[in-house]
Amino acid sequence: MWVAENGVPFLFLYERSGTFFMSTLEEHKKIVNFLNSQVGNEPSYDLLMKYYSEAHYILEDLPDRRDLAFNVMDFVLAWTDKLWKYVDDDFHKLYWKAHLFKAMNMNLDSYFLYLEKNREPQEKFYEPSREQFLKIGVIQALQDMLDDKLDILSISLPPGTKKTTLSKFFISGVMGWFTKDFNLFFSHSSDIARMYYDGVSDIITNSQEYTWNEIFPDSKVTSTNAKMQTLNIDKYKPFASLQCTSRSSNNAGVVRASKFLMVDDLVAGIEEALNKAMLDKLWNIYTVDARQRKTMGQTDGKPCKEIIIATRWSVHDPIGRLKNAYEGNERCRFIAVPDIDPETGESNFNYKYGGFTTEFFHDQEKLMDEVSYKCLYKNEPIEREGLLIPEDKLRRYMQLPQREPDEIIGQCDTKGKGTDYFVLPVLYRYGDDYYCEDAICSNDTDYELQYERSASILVNHKVQSCDFERNAGGDRVAMEVDKRVKEKGWICNITDTPTETNKEAKIFQCSNWIMQHILFKDKSQYSNKSDYAELIRELCTYSATGKNKHDDVPDCLATFAIRVTGAAKASVVTLTNNPFWRR
Repeated sequence: MWVAENGVPFLFLYERSGTFFMSTLEEHKKIVNFLNSQVGNEPSYDLLMKYYSEAHYILEDLPDRRDLAFNVMDFVLAWTDKLWKYVDDDFHKLYWKAHLFKAMNMNLDSYFLYLEKNREPQEKFYEPSREQFLKIGVIQALQDMLDDKLDILSISLPPGTKKTTLSKFFISGVMGWFTKDFNLFFSHSSDIARMYYDGVSDIITNSQEYTWNEIFPDSKVTSTNAKMQTLNIDKYKPFASLQCTSRSSNNAGVVRASKFLMVDDLVAGIEEALNKAMLDKLWNIYTVDARQRKTMGQTDGKPCKEIIIATRWSVHDPIGRLKNAYEGNERCRFIAVPDIDPETGESNFNYKYGGFTTEFFHDQEKLMDEVSYKCLYKNEPIEREGLLIPEDKLRRYMQLPQREPDEIIGQCDTKGKGTDYFVLPVLYRYGDDYYCEDAICSNDTDYELQYERSASILVNHKVQSCDFERNAGGDRVAMEVDKRVKEKGWICNITDTPTETNKEAKIFQCSNWIMQHILFKDKSQYSNKSDYAELIRELCTYSATGKNKHDDVPDCLATFAIRVTGAAKASVVTLTNNPFWRR
């Protein structure tokens, strides 16, 4: 039973021995509360050592309460990280002892940090990229796999962002925590499989660079086979702790996975991604070969888990099909992170060392076609074979014809909800051709800003007529824009028209007309970060066969095509003031 003398917990009056009584959860909470009452403005080293000891005791008494033990140890980490920098080296040592405790007890963040504690800052993998990995949720997802909260995890990040290295670090920890189990790495290339084997082997055996032997002092490498790409920890097992193979290898009866099946980029590149028959074959390889190597766990008796790391090339790639198969399953998580954060406009991967700046990604985008860039760097799979308006089919221009246009027209697709786009292109007509000279293409939710930008683009280009989609409150938008246009001293014939109900059919019907009669600026004439560039991206990634995240741009231009050709008769309303709307 937990007791105290003179208000001081019994635990701290006597050394705890092997025969010491076990404390209950409530008793440990009392001890932690007592410690908290002693902190004051700044905890002493002795008090932090008591927190450190209490975290150990919690885990000894309550093995299933790692969360409570870690919370106590996190208090130690927070203060030692702050104090060792200007007090003395004892705090520094305690800081790393706290991380070692968490690392030994399967906390991934501490494991990664402690594993590289002796490396030079510029040579470290994890610490320079830690902030970004935590932000995008990859570390938490991997931790959830270890804590049996997930069964399948898919990770898609841009090229060069160290996702495979992260996988190597992860599996090195798994091999130490679950020494009875065996894991399989499966890739499209035997060269990649060999690189993976070499990388994991270096982490586990290179004690000058890594501290794997400190984290797992009771474990050792008992066999390695560079030719077979296998590495075993501790006792002999029918299958090694790590086996690395490729889709071209003969894997029947040779490899198995009881804890983790790690699948890395089954699609070798763009040529395979463009081949639907090849994607069907790769799905068959994944389901019939890779997945059939899974067994039940040797430690916990639970089914082997899967981590898939790959570029999202197509909705028909293995991740796309897996996502459809497990839609709604809370034990499956699919992470796809773009190059640039759409909210901040900044790089998601600007690591302290070896990362990528926002400018780097924009430079990459300049020379790539829109579809490839969206797949590789945005992780937005596109079906090229179903693209209605491929970018290379667009008519382009460097400058407008050297005469006055016959007419200047605007067309607006108003924003509905969520991530829908507000689209308003301005087109100059010369005979039967329409030159798209400017555009608004934004999913911003600031409606006042929409009204102001719309009025400005109409006035600046002296647009003579502009039609607004009536649905989704478009008639109100038209009224607000019309009011601001008049305030700026311009007159534009602003109308609103009901939206066609079958958007897909309308877009398909007008796609050829758009390619034949609308000209767009040459890529050298606009910035990749501009609304104009976004309009081109949204137009040229619309697929007739796959799921489309947005259809606002092709829908707007299709509506424009119908409007100027008279292909369909729609009721058009000229705006008048509505007395029930506030001015």
